[in-house]
Amino acid sequence: MRIRCGLDSYPVLIDAGLLDQFGTYARKYLASETCVVISDNNVAPLFANCIRQSLASAGFRPTLITIPAGEKSKTLKQAGVICDRMVATGLDRRSFVVGLGGGMIGDLSGFVAAIYHRGIPHIQIPTTLLAMVDSSIGGKTAVDTRAGKNLIGAFHQPSLVIDDLNVLRTLPRREYTQGFAEIIKHAVIADTRMFRALESWKPGDMPALQRVITRNIEIKSRIVARDERDRTGTRAVLNFGHTIGHAIERAGNYSKFLHGEAVSLGMVAACTVSVAKAGLRREQHDAIVSLLKHFRLPTRLPPKFPRRKILDAVMVDKKFEDGKIRFVVTPRIGVAYIAKNVTLGNIRDAVRAL
Repeated sequence: MRIRCGLDSYPVLIDAGLLDQFGTYARKYLASETCVVISDNNVAPLFANCIRQSLASAGFRPTLITIPAGEKSKTLKQAGVICDRMVATGLDRRSFVVGLGGGMIGDLSGFVAAIYHRGIPHIQIPTTLLAMVDSSIGGKTAVDTRAGKNLIGAFHQPSLVIDDLNVLRTLPRREYTQGFAEIIKHAVIADTRMFRALESWKPGDMPALQRVITRNIEIKSRIVARDERDRTGTRAVLNFGHTIGHAIERAGNYSKFLHGEAVSLGMVAACTVSVAKAGLRREQHDAIVSLLKHFRLPTRLPPKFPRRKILDAVMVDKKFEDGKIRFVVTPRIGVAYIAKNVTLGNIRDAVRAL
């Protein structure tokens, strides 16, 4: 499939067994010889050699940079270290970056591509379900700061996205399952039919998985195309569950919950707010919570989790504008919008209910 966003257009390939031919695909879209593959120490041992060999076979000269796994590596300092390595290796403005990994690697490698020589091409090879259906699409790149998540970043659309379904077989159950949080989010905000299909989901159905990944990319790319740089508020509906979800991640020091798990909790809270402020019926609230549970995603915080830190983190969220929160609510499954009447009190009550 092909994604069109503003003046940019790029292909997304979705199939099993794509990595072996990655160099051929890259050569079709990029003419330069030098490139860097950025990965982490969990993913690189599994796939980096295959990627490098495929690139070399296609006439590229790849350099591998491996960083520690985990959200704590997604920093401005780490981006600087990578850029220094790229300079030392001789990469120039005609080179390109390959991000091989989950959402953290995609965000960081995309940010590096956006700032190196004021912007060079970026190829996404997401290795998690969550990254395939969400973070690899849309061109948002960023690093975290002590104050919050993704506060320093740039819009930089990829040149190519490769979704090899075989890599999902290597994921631990928890890593795989967290991807369904973003899938459920897309269903809640834009696709009632997909929501109902997920309610009867059968694990291990690879053709169905390929179809649902394709559908999620269609949903996200359609929303992004209307508001690429998040200026009109249309794109902001993709943040359903993320305002509180990001705050939960930070309150847990990015170690208690995976991103998708935090988004799951954030969606439960957003549904509580939606009941109060958007007229979401209780039975639909319960259906969303039930679907999250169906995919073994968390819907309650541990009793001793520092809830006060969640509220502190919400206050520095980048979705605050002029002191007002852009909070996404759903009045019914399949629809979402930005509410103007949500208060910190509403958020506090929703967090307390978790």
